[in-house]
Amino acid sequence: MRNFLEGCKIMKVTIKDVAREAKVATSTVSRVLANSDKISEETKERVNEAIKKLNYTPSIVARGLAKNKTRILAVILPQGAESSFENPFFVQAMKGISMCAQKENYYIMYTFKEENEQWIKKFTEGNIVDGLFLFNAKSDDKTIEHLKKNKFPFVIIGRPEDIKNVLWVDNDNFEAVYQLTQRLIDKGNKKIAFIGAKKELNVSKDRLNGYKQGMFSRGLEVNEELIFEMDDFTEIEGYKAAKCILEKNNVSAFITTDDLLAFGVQNAIKEVGEDISVVGFNNIPLASYRKPSLSSVDINSEKLGFYAAKILIDKLEGKKNMGYHVIETKFIERESS
Repeated sequence: MRNFLEGCKIMKVTIKDVAREAKVATSTVSRVLANSDKISEETKERVNEAIKKLNYTPSIVARGLAKNKTRILAVILPQGAESSFENPFFVQAMKGISMCAQKENYYIMYTFKEENEQWIKKFTEGNIVDGLFLFNAKSDDKTIEHLKKNKFPFVIIGRPEDIKNVLWVDNDNFEAVYQLTQRLIDKGNKKIAFIGAKKELNVSKDRLNGYKQGMFSRGLEVNEELIFEMDDFTEIEGYKAAKCILEKNNVSAFITTDDLLAFGVQNAIKEVGEDISVVGFNNIPLASYRKPSLSSVDINSEKLGFYAAKILIDKLEGKKNMGYHVIETKFIERESS
């Protein structure tokens, strides 16, 4: 029985089989697959007939090596799989990336940023992918400097420190929080707390500056005791920050830089039983299902991902593009504010 089953195994057709059937060299088959103009029409026709007859499916990797182009783009997530996929921002942004890539006939692979600085070399030196997506940017980012130095195509979802010769997409995070702070003040809030995370990120710096300038614009002093910058954008971190603030201060509103942080703040407010406004960022789907429903700044995460893919693919295809794209935000008011 075993010998019979082994005899029935379907053997994978290789490029050598196509070359043998068409009576040409394997290099000729590769050139036909690459649509080289150095191959005669008669030879192309013979090779294509062999491909059709043998039902040959070219290897994406093999074609990439032959053409020095893989049509594969890598999304580098800044955290591990569990943390990244728990945050809806990454999921929505990756949806936008994937939609654009599919439209342009590119493939997407996902991987994670490693602690050591050598990890990036396997992408820039291994001919694995044609370009990279990076999430967030910070001061003196070694990864960005390495990619710029090696002229490897990449795009950042987030504002880089130095925008020269860098592809990027982002919101106007300063303006979004500046306007939000003024809105809360104009509704009668004078003591507004601010909770963010990962203060080394440019997006975090921009949002904090927007908050401070929003307070100054209405003649209010910034109380540093009402500003907390946590280790991560999670519900538990939002809860811990809010508990610390509420133990020592009376506040009328919280601005948080992520809806998950805002969820934690809402939990802390419920424990003290006070009526305090809360506004988050990202407008993730769960925001509308909270009790009370969460007001949030919609940053168009899916659109951020889509345009990041678009400007990177435009670069790879030699199409003209500004090299950056600023995505609009929109304040979604719900019960929490």
